[in-house]
Amino acid sequence: MMTYLSKINLTSSLSSMKTLSKASAAFSLITATALTLSGCATTQSLTPQQCQTSNWQEVGYADGLRGRSGAYFGQYTNQCASVVGAAPNRVLWEQGRQQGLKNYCTELNAYKLGREGYDWQPVCPLEGIEKLEEAYSQGRYYYIRQRDLDYLRSPYPFGYGGRFGYSPFYTPFGYGW
Repeated sequence: MMTYLSKINLTSSLSSMKTLSKASAAFSLITATALTLSGCATTQSLTPQQCQTSNWQEVGYADGLRGRSGAYFGQYTNQCASVVGAAPNRVLWEQGRQQGLKNYCTELNAYKLGREGYDWQPVCPLEGIEKLEEAYSQGRYYYIRQRDLDYLRSPYPFGYGGRFGYSPFYTPFGYGW
């Protein structure tokens, strides 16, 4: 019974996806991408319970994996300042962050960040930095080339909705041609 219902739901989902126009699908994709990227850029707000019970070494490790600097700890201090009896542990956080930075500061990660269009954070030790910067530059080069090719392959790369101010649904003089 359960597999039959899931097949029905899958079939109805596929048929509804086919009815989406290209414009609405593109709009949905752009919206989802923007929300995802904005979620990465914002600071996670800690609840009072998290301020009291967080494993600061694990929090630091996660921040190190994201390439956050030591100054980021101030965010936690500010968020937990109003919570009685909760003080973030800077020593444990920094120990975890250093462990996370070991994974962040690799050539593979630098290349991956560049290729996906993300910024490289200057938090790595200076020894071996040239290799990391080179890997990031190669990934970034690939990202820019791919972005430019995608732009040139779009249906209206030099008009209609771009710099001329027309919407993609613009028809001259109200005619549909």
